[in-house]
Amino acid sequence: MNHSAPVFYQDPYQKVLTTTVSSIQDRNVVLAETIFYPTGGGQPGDTGHINVSNGNQFTITNTRKDRESDAIVHEVSEAPLDLQPGDTVTVTLDWSRRYAHMRMHTCMHLLCSLIPCGVTGGALTADKGRLDFDMGDFDANKELLTQQLNALIGQAEPISIECLEASVLDTNPELVRTMSVQPPRGAGKIRMVRAGATDYQPCGGTHVANTREIGPVRINKIENKGQRNKRVVIVFSNGEKQ
Repeated sequence: MNHSAPVFYQDPYQKVLTTTVSSIQDRNVVLAETIFYPTGGGQPGDTGHINVSNGNQFTITNTRKDRESDAIVHEVSEAPLDLQPGDTVTVTLDWSRRYAHMRMHTCMHLLCSLIPCGVTGGALTADKGRLDFDMGDFDANKELLTQQLNALIGQAEPISIECLEASVLDTNPELVRTMSVQPPRGAGKIRMVRAGATDYQPCGGTHVANTREIGPVRINKIENKGQRNKRVVIVFSNGEKQ
């Protein structure tokens, strides 16, 4: 199974892409390049459409990485019988969903900067995000965290990406906030995400270019998940993904 070049890392704001089909197996389509982010790191896989030159359209219901080949697979709602390897297609993202993921994922980085505890889990959707922390005796206050998060968002910090040698994590283990999962070290490199002077950690997700794009948020709830673990749930204040 061929690999797709991850255009979403070069430009996470690109919504439409014309490319070629690399391979097809049942309802699984691999493209030469893709703007669709595959499920990973708590961020859902992208959805959208594949448009063929003959006018046919197929709905992409999920995007994931193949466990064996690591190829990015686009799952379509029905077998694309008239689609062949080498065909030119145009793919279009469900942009409002993806952009909400980018905003929430970036917001979760800011939350990490406010809670000085190890992260034991996390996930997000277009409507909310949650992070689990090994808090111990740390006193997490819902109203205070909401105020602090929105203050950080309002600082309009730029988000930048750096690729470093994986050995950096060996000499600086404190950069890794997740306690149970280590970040992937593809080709000996680590993708680092910097939120201005606020947060700096390895991450393979998609993010907005500036924290102001996140918009107003609030901590919806903080709940116990064991003796030491607490789950912090974030939602957009307007209740919409925009």
